[in-house]
Amino acid sequence: MRLSRWGRALASLKLSFALLLALLVSVWWAYRSNLASPETGQAFLILAPVLGALTLNLVLAIVYHPRFRRQWPLLLFHLCLVLIVLLVAVGQLTRLKGWVEVPVGGAFEGELTGFEAGPLHPWAIEQLRFRNEGFEIDYDIGPMRSHTFNRLSWPEDGEWRQTVIGDQKALNLDGYRFYTTPNKGFAPVFIWKPEAASTAQRGVVHLPSYPGNRFGQAQAWVPPGTDEELWVQLEFDEVILDPLKPSKFRAPKEHRLVVRQGDTLRTELVPGESLQLNSGLLVYQGLTLWMGYQIYYDPTLPWLLASCFLAVASLGWFFWDRYRKTPWQRPEAS
Repeated sequence: MRLSRWGRALASLKLSFALLLALLVSVWWAYRSNLASPETGQAFLILAPVLGALTLNLVLAIVYHPRFRRQWPLLLFHLCLVLIVLLVAVGQLTRLKGWVEVPVGGAFEGELTGFEAGPLHPWAIEQLRFRNEGFEIDYDIGPMRSHTFNRLSWPEDGEWRQTVIGDQKALNLDGYRFYTTPNKGFAPVFIWKPEAASTAQRGVVHLPSYPGNRFGQAQAWVPPGTDEELWVQLEFDEVILDPLKPSKFRAPKEHRLVVRQGDTLRTELVPGESLQLNSGLLVYQGLTLWMGYQIYYDPTLPWLLASCFLAVASLGWFFWDRYRKTPWQRPEAS
């Protein structure tokens, strides 16, 4: 008897209203916490208790209120609400939002530059591969970035397939969606020939994003296997993005690469030139481009969308069934 009393109390409409208010406050708090420290996963820890209590409230409402069971549309609506709450919880547990930079001609090999992930994320992304085959970015007068067309290739069933993606069109690999971003720039390519090794290594230095950092095209870089930090700076006089007419993002036709090492070394290189360092030979091959990608993973999104549509349809069914029997006009008196 006491259990039944507790069940009816937990199934009350007043508690549902209070929990919905608590969910609103929790979402706001989780949003602020996620802005402050997105890597800690505090959003799920904040939302989980409220989502669990709201799910229990909805389930008990179905059990203890016969009206839900007598009216199929109303029952279906509340079951959809329960499903939506559960899907949101699963999505928070398994989601991933990440970002990575890949040079033209280079490959993504499962490693992310940064990410935010739920505690139960499967990390299948570590097995994914694709190549950046090149991209074009249109700029309007301003300059204002317009459209991005990025050619990608990836292995599938023993063959290499190709597609073109952009800011709104994604490459979908095993549920991971890769989009282009405004983050892109220039990348000097080197061949490093260490003194103590017989094999040369290729190195690509991603300079800061352009044109956001057009006056700061410099980056520190340490050649593989050494502790010699170099400061690499790109210099060119050409106007890449003309603010007075439409243009395309591209590498400059002529440029100089300034290489510094502490206060003792400063030299300028053009493609094909080399620099002898204490631990090896540095050969400057040329300049390429790199693209920044945003990655999203949430397997619950299609189910969440379907659940929302079903909830709206069942609620519409409920009100249609309720009001279609209501007479719209009084019968005329005889």
